[in-house]
Amino acid sequence: MKLTQAAAATFGLDDEAWKRHANPWSVWTRMAGLAPILLPIYFREALGWWSLAPIAAGVIWMWLNPHAFRPVHEPRSWASKGIYGEKLYAADHSPAAAAHRQMIRRLLAMAAVGLGIMAYGLVRVEPWPSLFGLTLIIVSQLWQIDRFVAIYEEGLRRAAAAGS
Repeated sequence: MKLTQAAAATFGLDDEAWKRHANPWSVWTRMAGLAPILLPIYFREALGWWSLAPIAAGVIWMWLNPHAFRPVHEPRSWASKGIYGEKLYAADHSPAAAAHRQMIRRLLAMAAVGLGIMAYGLVRVEPWPSLFGLTLIIVSQLWQIDRFVAIYEEGLRRAAAAGS
């Protein structure tokens, strides 16, 4: 099972959940949801055991988020198109996705490097590696969404061409 399919299964993304996750509020609040998880890890010495409460809340929010918003049936925003494109990519049978697979793999590698740097910064309680790693992760996520938008739009063009 591909990583994208495994992630979709972990978050229970059936067709309805994908439509809910395509809501721009879902996309942006999920991206912002990293802060409530990472800040208490960074400040764990000052917060002590109390740091576990916001971390747990953040993890629960990340799991609930794709199901929490009104579904988008016709994507118009960049974020919505990105999630619809991600669904095509995860399906693994979209010809539109084939041209983007290598770049998306590179972006996932970039996020993995960012995760390693961020983890180092969090363990050592050093701000610059923590922020630099987080920045790499966020840039990777935004760039992936952009690739997924291209997949979605190419899929629409292919469907229109096949229908004419």
